[in-house]
Amino acid sequence: MTPNYWSDVALGSVPDIQVPPPGPQSQAYHARASEYMKGYSSQVRLFPVAFEKGHGVTLTDVDGNTYIDFSSGIYVTGLGHCHPKVTEAVQKAAGTLMNAHDFTTPIKMKLLEKMAETAMGEGERRLTGVQFYDSGTAAVEAGLRVCRAATDKLEFISFHMDFHGKSMGAVGCARLDPSQGLRAPGFFLAPRGNCYRCVFKMIFPECDLYCVDYLRTVIREETAGRVAAVVLEPIQGWAGSVVPPDGWIQKIRALCDEYGILLVADEILTGMARTGKLFAM
Repeated sequence: MTPNYWSDVALGSVPDIQVPPPGPQSQAYHARASEYMKGYSSQVRLFPVAFEKGHGVTLTDVDGNTYIDFSSGIYVTGLGHCHPKVTEAVQKAAGTLMNAHDFTTPIKMKLLEKMAETAMGEGERRLTGVQFYDSGTAAVEAGLRVCRAATDKLEFISFHMDFHGKSMGAVGCARLDPSQGLRAPGFFLAPRGNCYRCVFKMIFPECDLYCVDYLRTVIREETAGRVAAVVLEPIQGWAGSVVPPDGWIQKIRALCDEYGILLVADEILTGMARTGKLFAM
């Protein structure tokens, strides 16, 4: 295939490995950065290359190796790296106005209207409010605060192997490692609907989604009966792209309605990824 579009890649040309990775320059850059940067992800620890540039679906490291970016820039680069129109828009925005707190701006108004048009839903399930945050962690923390304010309840239930962010409340909804200390009070985890590795050793659909029914046991035996919300990833990412069985989310929705509990989906829109999450109540 001869590339004829800005992001096209000729078949067989990528990956293009000039030096076995991580190459010497990557190792040198990473060693220098590691003197200051702590808490690297498992991906970086396993593959400590230093990336220099991206184009379309490819990434190139400082040693000249080019790879296909199957993570889309860890989920937030769905349009590819350095799309000409995106680059032009970012340059224009940066040269016009850098920050105006939460005051209205023309581009913010247009984005809100576009989101309302395409993502707000209809009828009883229509989303009626939007807030913008600069990271997934901040969005989750805001969602937790809203749930507590809306319900006057304090507790949350999430699921094994979830990942929701890196600050106290968001970390409380996920697996902890020894460096993160204790889980914040009022946060509880339950087994996730993962038919490939079912904690209950049951078979779907004969199990009738027992993992959802088990949430009643968690509510009854572990919480103080003041659950503000169930927090979940519709598709678990950090745990290995775990897709729930058919009907799992719908049955959780019904259970939440039964108990008067809110349901937080982190995140609803894959395209918004970790920089613009929505929560559905």
